[in-house]
Amino acid sequence: MDALGRERDRLLQRSARMVGTASTLVSFLCFLVPGLVEADILFAVVPLFIVLLAVHLLIGNSRSLPLVCAGLVAGLAILAVVQIPGSAEPNATLLNAMSPLAAGGLSSFTMVLLEGRWRHTVLAVAYILSLGLMVSAAPTDDLAARVAILVTFGWALTTVFAYWLNASVPRAARRIRSIGRAHMAERRASETEAQRRQGARLLHDTVLATLTLLAHSGVGVSADSMRQQAADDARLLRQLRLGVTVNPSSSGNYNLEPVAETPLGTTLESVKQRFGRMGLEVAWHGTGHVLLPSDVLDAFLLALSECLENVRRHAGVSNAHVTITEDETTVRAMVTDQGIGFVLEEVDEQSLGYKESIVGRLKEVGGNARLFSAPGAGTTVVLEVPRT
Repeated sequence: MDALGRERDRLLQRSARMVGTASTLVSFLCFLVPGLVEADILFAVVPLFIVLLAVHLLIGNSRSLPLVCAGLVAGLAILAVVQIPGSAEPNATLLNAMSPLAAGGLSSFTMVLLEGRWRHTVLAVAYILSLGLMVSAAPTDDLAARVAILVTFGWALTTVFAYWLNASVPRAARRIRSIGRAHMAERRASETEAQRRQGARLLHDTVLATLTLLAHSGVGVSADSMRQQAADDARLLRQLRLGVTVNPSSSGNYNLEPVAETPLGTTLESVKQRFGRMGLEVAWHGTGHVLLPSDVLDAFLLALSECLENVRRHAGVSNAHVTITEDETTVRAMVTDQGIGFVLEEVDEQSLGYKESIVGRLKEVGGNARLFSAPGAGTTVVLEVPRT
C-alpha cells in the first residue's frame, strides 16, 4: 500500500476512534443516572463498556476484523443486557441512554469496514441487530418508529462520511500532484528562459567580442592580449559544455576555474541540475570528492552526460541512478535505470551515440565502458577512467 493509502486509513481509524469513544462515553454516563437500571445490571454492563472503550481506543491503530467484531459484540451485549426482564421498565429515558451507543458507538465501526465482502457482512448484521434491539426496547410504536429513524440516520451518516473521506483523500492528492507538476513545468520554463538570456549575455560579452576583434584584425589590441582573451573564452566554453552555470561577479568577470585539475563533485552537480531541467531526475550515490585532470574530467563527464541523455530519450522513465566509486587507480560511474531495456546484440555497431560519444571518448584518455541490458530489465552502463 502506498503512503497515501496508509494515511487515508489512519485518518479513517482516528475518526472511528473519536466518534465511537465520544458516543460510548455519553451512553455510559447516561446509564449511571440513579434508578435507570438495577444495580446488578449496571455492574454487568460496566465491564462491557470497558471492553468497548478499549476497542475504540485500539481501533485508531488497527483495522483488525476480530478486534472490530469484539467491539460490536460488546456493544450489542450492552443493548441486550439492559433489557433483561426485571432490570428496568421500558421507558423513554432508558431508550435515550441506549441511543448514543446504537447510533454512534456501534455505527462508528463502519469507518473501518469499508472494504471486503466479510467486512460488509459484519457491518450489515451489526446494523440489523442494533436496530432490532433498540426497537424492542421501545415501550410504544411511536417511540419504536422514532428510534428506528435515529439509529438508521446514525449508521447512514457515519457510512456516508466514511465513503466520502475514502474517496476525497485520493482526489485531493491527485489535485495536489497536478498543481505540483504545473509548478514544476513553470519553474523549468522560467529557468530555461533565464539560462537562455544569460547564455546570450555571456556569448555577447566574451566569444562574440573576441570574434569581432579578429574580424577587424585585432586593431588596437596586442597579440598577447588577444591570445589571453581567446584562452579565457575557450575555458568559459568548456565550463558551459560541462553544464556549469557561470555567474559574473562584475561586468566581463566570470570567475573562470583553473583547468589543470577540477573537483568532480561540483561538475556532477551541474550535470544533475541540467538534466533535472530537462525532466530527468538523477539520484547520485557515492563520492564526489575526486580530483581529475582536465582532459580526463572532460571525457568522463561528457560520456556520463551521453548515458543520461540516452536514458532520457530511450528508457521511458523519468529517473536514473548514478553511483560514483574510486580506488587507487580508477574512478568509476555506474549509470542505471529501470527502463524498457534492449537486446545488446541488436545495437547497431555503427551507432555513434555509444561507440564514439561514450566508448571512443573514454578510450582516448585510457578509460573504458561496459554495457548491460535486457528487455524489461533496464540498462546499466559502467564508465571507468584513470585517476592520473
